[in-house]
Amino acid sequence: MKNKKEIFAGIIIIGNEILSGRTQDTNTSTISIWLNSLGIRVQEVRVIPDNEEIIINTVNKLRKKFNYVFTTGGIGPTHDDITAESISKAFNLKYGPHKEAMHILEKYYKPGDFTEGRKKMAHMPENANLILNPTSGAPGFNVENVFCLPGVPSILKSMLGGIGHMLVGGEPIISHTINLRTVESEIAKSLTKVQNDNKEVDIGSYPFFKAGKLGVALVIRCSNQSKIDKCIIDILNFVKEKNIEIIEKN
Repeated sequence: MKNKKEIFAGIIIIGNEILSGRTQDTNTSTISIWLNSLGIRVQEVRVIPDNEEIIINTVNKLRKKFNYVFTTGGIGPTHDDITAESISKAFNLKYGPHKEAMHILEKYYKPGDFTEGRKKMAHMPENANLILNPTSGAPGFNVENVFCLPGVPSILKSMLGGIGHMLVGGEPIISHTINLRTVESEIAKSLTKVQNDNKEVDIGSYPFFKAGKLGVALVIRCSNQSKIDKCIIDILNFVKEKNIEIIEKN
């Protein structure tokens, strides 16, 4: 494990529907923003298909590389929901009915509604820890540093609150945005100098088009407010020199 100030995570988005473009991924943003608030920095995101071999290989690579790994998708009741079984194989664990998960779902569904398909949602790696689901009953689970969540954004978001106590974070990451009425080429050289002078601060430059006009959003991220403040001063200095309009700061 890295020291408390350097806690890193990877995210694995699992699902053919994401790769095909039929479904838009919003879970990466949700998880990343939440992890930032805990002082955990997302360093890699992979989008992979519902393929057992690919899931196993990807999970095994990222769980050794990062402090935490989050997977989304593939833990539902249908035939292509193979994440739980794949995770079992990645850890060489027995896959089958989880006693506590089965009990939760038996209580959740009315008599006769707990079908074989729904029972599949209680199948997971042996001795996995459950992640409770306040929205639709079916729990997620975690094994060691891998946390498996559903792909439905609203359900995933409702489950994050039950995981925070299981994670060891670093210093929360602070974010500040400055929106400028300019183009990237106009500020590239000056911005590069600011970044080189403030190496512990992450500076992102993102063009946007709003109200018929071009602009650039500068996103400044760091766990130290004073370092962000210095970076802001350096940016505002060259913005003033170039007579660039500031649209808003937040």
